[in-house]
Amino acid sequence: MKLEKILDNVNSLEKNSFLKIIDNIKSCNPKNSKEIDKILSDSSNNLKGVDSLNIAKVFDLIKDEFAETVKAEFVNTTSQLDILIDIIIKDGNNILKQDWLGRLYEKELVNIKKKTRELKSQLEAGKSEIDEVRKRDYQIYKACVETAYNNDYENNRDSKITDDELSILLTLTNQLELSQEEVKLINYLIIPPEKANIDNVITFLKNIGVVFYSKKNNLIYVADEVVRVLRKIRKKEIADKYFRRVLKTLKESQINLICRKHNIDVRELDYESKIKQIIKEGISFTNLLKNGIHKDGTNLTDRKKAINDVWSKGLKISTNLKGVTLEEKIENITLYFNEIEHDEKVGISVEGYEKLLLEINEELKSFKKLVLKEFEMPEETILNSSTLLDFNIKPRDVLDILPTEDLKTFITAKELKSRGDLVLNILDAYKDAENLLIENYVAIGFRNLNLLRENGIVIKESELGLKFECLTQKIFEQLGFNVDETLKKKLNTAKNKIDLVLNLGNDNIIIIECKTVKESGYNKFSSVSRQIKSYVDLAKKDGLNVVKSLLVAPDFSDDFVNDCDLEFEINLSLITAGSLVNILDGFRDSKHKQFPYQLLMKDVLIKEDRILKAIRK
Repeated sequence: MKLEKILDNVNSLEKNSFLKIIDNIKSCNPKNSKEIDKILSDSSNNLKGVDSLNIAKVFDLIKDEFAETVKAEFVNTTSQLDILIDIIIKDGNNILKQDWLGRLYEKELVNIKKKTRELKSQLEAGKSEIDEVRKRDYQIYKACVETAYNNDYENNRDSKITDDELSILLTLTNQLELSQEEVKLINYLIIPPEKANIDNVITFLKNIGVVFYSKKNNLIYVADEVVRVLRKIRKKEIADKYFRRVLKTLKESQINLICRKHNIDVRELDYESKIKQIIKEGISFTNLLKNGIHKDGTNLTDRKKAINDVWSKGLKISTNLKGVTLEEKIENITLYFNEIEHDEKVGISVEGYEKLLLEINEELKSFKKLVLKEFEMPEETILNSSTLLDFNIKPRDVLDILPTEDLKTFITAKELKSRGDLVLNILDAYKDAENLLIENYVAIGFRNLNLLRENGIVIKESELGLKFECLTQKIFEQLGFNVDETLKKKLNTAKNKIDLVLNLGNDNIIIIECKTVKESGYNKFSSVSRQIKSYVDLAKKDGLNVVKSLLVAPDFSDDFVNDCDLEFEINLSLITAGSLVNILDGFRDSKHKQFPYQLLMKDVLIKEDRILKAIRK
């Protein structure tokens, strides 16, 4: 669930700890302090008077400093913060009831105690099932942790691991390519975890700002934005659901190789179970692609080829994987998945998602049980599109956890296309073309072909400009405007072609110009202002009154906004594609049948939060 939505769901007391942390960071002159001051200028810098949307914007600007405040808690060796973070960043665990978090926490402690006993036995045995090189790595790290923890005791001080010692230990784990699970087990071999009271656990997590606790709903919320910060702290480059997607492109021999390198017992495990165990281990995604999937002695050229194959043949992405070095290629795969995660689009329409869930549940009797188990959800969880989207679980994520045989069964039952990629075939069958395109309106404006393909939209780059214009027309029609094609054709000349004309009646019109842009921030003010001025002149010659001209683009540069502020002849306002879609969503939920065009008259850069407040009244 997004931070903005959580802040709207909890009361002022329940968000107090979080706001206090932001306030402390803000008072320490963070790197983005100027941008923060701009956002807070209307509220006299008092966070308690700021709306949820702007608090979420401030958090985005201080997330690096926020990460440092959380990292500082790792020095407290009894905090068990690694255990707790690993629970709450898992897919499906961002909304939890108090008792369910308690059960997950207790289950994890039991698991750790069992595994540390087994690890201790293996390390102390003359002959063990652990590879000798790996055993040496474990013993090196274990000896370093023991020294870091016990050297204070020898100097008559309380035992702890300092910031500097922790930094050295983290470097060591990277060099030894230890997974987070391996590190955790060795750490708790030295400092055994003691079960804490769940109320104290929640209070601790709330006080460091990583969760919100609603006593009224008895729910613990972890914002999607916070999850991404915590995942970065735990050295998890991508979400588990994307890690799974990559692992499922690998041969079983490669999966077995990864398991051997990280001391994962593959006996009695099938292919799907091995993948689950690899994900649970917290293995570095970068290290896995760099070394984990390759046999010893594999040369650099073959490693690059293997990574290119994962991208093009496994993930079936049509564009070439960028990057010259192996590290650059892996970094670009990571960036690709992180970009997808930031995208709020569902991949198919929300209505299509709801239909898909209902029909899979009808055809596959084990479906609900499988989803609840995979995402560690309680039995009473209702599996509908609204619930799963709050958990940030999208249609592709659901299909990715289904075994191949289940996918085949469903495809046969629904008589869907069975050749090629089964998951993509199912998604294609549940698309609602117009809604899906509107959901991806911003990506079309930014001409982001990779993201569009990931979301199931195949379109040529040369068609993006016209598609953006057509979707803008659809949005204004859904807002209740009369988009007058006849009047537009009458006004247009061979030289001047207006994109859209909104006919308000009584010879009053709004002229709309649409622009796509590949880089962030549309900045061609002089050319577009001349263009729009010529359209306004055309309309005036025809006896029409242009009450407003609007420019729609995915983003605008600061210089462009400033230049627009000084322009008075064409009465121009700017609106971003993202704001326009959000206004449409708000309008659908409002009582209005026709959008009040007067709300578009005030701002230079139209503020969606002001408009949303107005139409919700």
